[in-house]
Amino acid sequence: QVQLVESGGGLVQPGGSLRLSCAASGSISSLRAMAWYRQAPGKQRDLVARIISDGSTNYADSVKGRFTISRDNARNTLYLQMSSLKPEDTAVYYCNAQQWSGLGSWGQGTQVTVSS
Repeated sequence: QVQLVESGGGLVQPGGSLRLSCAASGSISSLRAMAWYRQAPGKQRDLVARIISDGSTNYADSVKGRFTISRDNARNTLYLQMSSLKPEDTAVYYCNAQQWSGLGSWGQGTQVTVSS
């Protein structure tokens, strides 16, 4: 099972940018999909962005045009570039990997706080 470690979270002012990284313990090129989810206090965990094996991507409506998901197969790393951040983007962000077998893995999460 792929192990995932997120990094790059922190405190940023509204309008600012952050880039999250998710380092995988094995090859990500063989995965069915990878994704970023987020969970705010008292709320469910929601999909933010997903990239599937053919490179196609999809985003939650709330982040379209502001966030970009990408991957570096050589580094076995998934990224989430976040721009024009808003207070409502505050959450713990989780990396997810989905194998073709249906098995999934989660990282431990990284906190993103958008506040002045």
